[in-house]
Amino acid sequence: MIDVRGFAAKSATTSLVPFTFQRREPGEHDVRIEILYSGVCHSDLHQAKGDWGNSVFPMVPGHEIVGRVVSVGSAVKKFKVGDFAGVGCMVDSCRTCESCKQDLEQYCLTHTSFTYNGTEQDKTTPTQGGYSTEIVTEERFVVKISEKLDLKATAPLLCAGITTYSPLRHWKVGKGQKVGVIGLGGLGHMGVKFAKALGAHVTMITTSASKGEDAKRLGADAVLLSTDADAMAAQGASFDFLLNTVPVSHDINPYTNLLKLDGTMVLVGALTPLDGVVGGSLMLPRRTIAGSAIGGMAETQEMMDFCAEHNIVSDIEVVDMASINETYVRLAKNDVRYRFVIDMATMPA
Repeated sequence: MIDVRGFAAKSATTSLVPFTFQRREPGEHDVRIEILYSGVCHSDLHQAKGDWGNSVFPMVPGHEIVGRVVSVGSAVKKFKVGDFAGVGCMVDSCRTCESCKQDLEQYCLTHTSFTYNGTEQDKTTPTQGGYSTEIVTEERFVVKISEKLDLKATAPLLCAGITTYSPLRHWKVGKGQKVGVIGLGGLGHMGVKFAKALGAHVTMITTSASKGEDAKRLGADAVLLSTDADAMAAQGASFDFLLNTVPVSHDINPYTNLLKLDGTMVLVGALTPLDGVVGGSLMLPRRTIAGSAIGGMAETQEMMDFCAEHNIVSDIEVVDMASINETYVRLAKNDVRYRFVIDMATMPA
């Protein structure tokens, strides 16, 4: 076994503290990675605080992991020692169900092994995440990262990136389409970058005029204030696709009315119940509301390659490992533009 240093939540009511645990020795299909950077996702905060009711402690959060390969198993083909590699929201799946056969491991019908606050395929061994010095993962669940990219700013791509890239690709967003990104945060800022790179005309839909200006810096072609009823009405039935990144319960009906015939709004942020949907607004003119969660491993590698081609990374603020509890306080206040990333070289000895 490999001794690993990390930071863990021991309970939902206590701060994260230094924590030592063990990873398995690499098997023939495994990749051992020295973690260089770990993104801080809002879901880390929710899980550490027990907000979703499924938290298991002690918990080492972190599912936006970037590092350097330090050893590989005898059967590993995609990686060699020294490669830059990433691990996202999952580290295994059954690999045999219909979803897994279609490279949609995130929708595994049997058991997805999430990177932390989950279990391995034995459904017993707990998984621990990226706020740690090393990780050992089966090569199918590791992606290669181009040396062209700013390594630290690639970490959030493993969650915020693929969460927004996947629906844009699935619904074939591209040239000639009018796309709205609702909400400018960790997800929204990636949605703007991807939609623009895919060739769409991108509108940032926000409650804040100041965020609208930042959205233009990120690549948005236009800004629509959702608090301006007249402006919203003027844009009615004109959007091909809406990417809704709002992370809390909200009224989606004003946004639904923005969709044209056969337009689709995809929800990627809110996990909690939403306000009632007006059925008539979906029937006329034949609109769709859908949801999407991260992406499979083949699509995640596709996204990484797309980012290298278009020089896309997240806008980040780098923090020390020892400051993680202060970082969580700021994250709860949305005091970041747009993602925190931990420099693991700051892990206390």
